[in-house]
This record gives sequence, C-alpha cells and structure tokens, in this order.
Amino acid sequence: MSDVTTTFHPALFAGRTVLVSGATRGIGLGIARGFARLGASVLATGSGEVAAVEIRAGEPNFSFARLDVRDARAITTFVESQSRLDVVVNCAGIARPQAEYDDDTYLEVMDVNLNSVMRISRAARPLLERSGGSIINIASMLSYLADPAVPAYCASKTGLLGLTRSLAFSFGPKVRVNAIAPGYHKTEMTKVHWQNPPVEKAIAERAALKRWGDVDDLVGVALFLASPAARFITGACIPVDGGYSIG
Repeated sequence: MSDVTTTFHPALFAGRTVLVSGATRGIGLGIARGFARLGASVLATGSGEVAAVEIRAGEPNFSFARLDVRDARAITTFVESQSRLDVVVNCAGIARPQAEYDDDTYLEVMDVNLNSVMRISRAARPLLERSGGSIINIASMLSYLADPAVPAYCASKTGLLGLTRSLAFSFGPKVRVNAIAPGYHKTEMTKVHWQNPPVEKAIAERAALKRWGDVDDLVGVALFLASPAARFITGACIPVDGGYSIG
C-alpha cells in the first residue's frame, strides 16, 4: 500500500464495517486494505485462498470468508449474520477472453459481474439503510469502450452502470450507490498485457498520464466515495483510467 491512505484521517472509518466482495487479490484486496488502515472492520470475501493466507500473516481488522456470489441464498445468509454494515464494495469479477461467445461462459461472466451486484446490494440494503451507508460498484472503462475478445465482460460492466443508477434512486435517500470505472491497472487479470513490453508501452502511450495504473490508484477514490466528503454524490461513475478512455 502506498501513502494514499495518509490523505485521509487515520480513524475515518473507525467503528464502521465494510464488506468487499472479490477481495481475494488485486483491486478488491487493495480496497479492503485501504478501509482497514483507516479503522474499518473489513469483511473480505472471495472464492480462493490468497487473501486468507495474507490476512493470517498479520493484516489487521480483517475477517475473510469464502462466498460464492452466484449463490443468492449463501449471500443472504452471510449478510444477515452481520450486525452492522456501513459500506459494500462489489468487486467480484471475471473475464474469459475469446471464450465469452460460448453460451455457458457468457452467462457465467454476466452472473458473476452483474447479477451478483444485485444479489449483494439487495441483501445488504436493510443494514445499509440503518447505518446510512453506501455501495460502491467496480465497473470498467469497458463500460464505455469495446473489446471484441470479451463481449460478456463489456456487457456486464455496461449493465453495471445502469444498475448503479437504478439502485441509487431505489435505495435513496438513505443509501448512496456509486461506481468506479478502472482502466488498465497492473493486476493478475491484465498480466498478459503488461508482461508484453510492446503492448504495455502502447497502452501507456494512449493514456493521458502515459502510464499504467496500479491498485493504489483506485483505493483513494473508493475511500472518498464512502466518506462524508461524498455525501451528495450518488448514481455517479468515476473513471480512474489515467485518461485512457479519452485517448
């Protein structure tokens, strides 16, 4: 974690509980750590072992649980077992390049990336209304652009913007709902690109800031959207792509 969290009061989220789906690694884990370092109790969920291992190694303020975001009953049971929720970050997501034209694969990507957001948000609504909390959905620059290799990913992330707006109206005035649209950040999902020097360079050159993003570039935006500083922001999506989408 870079010094991005030092921008905020170190106890900004003290006494708050934050649920982050897809927090096994990458963007989800980075955002979860950001909230924890500002005092939140973080419920990090995922389908793998990576986060659990790192948390056992000494990460503070974490509990990690396996949660299948395709399972509505499991989500409801998990959320209802909590006594408090202040922030939900819907970060679970997958992409299957070149395979998403297959019907089963297409539906799997849509289910994880889009349908799970509705499931988790719906289950969390009562607790969030009680705390006056907020939801942050992780969209993508492909909510606006096209990539023929991942039609389901593009469709799911575009649909996520509509769902964000709809939930903002439905859950307001007690719960704010916003989204973040990452660009090219160096994560496991984009590894095939940033480990290929010509491709890495071409992507950086298109961006206005002439570089790739990293996970920490997204953390500050999530912390801001969940904070009182964003108390009049809802139904919005903030691009965090270094200017790639305007290139």
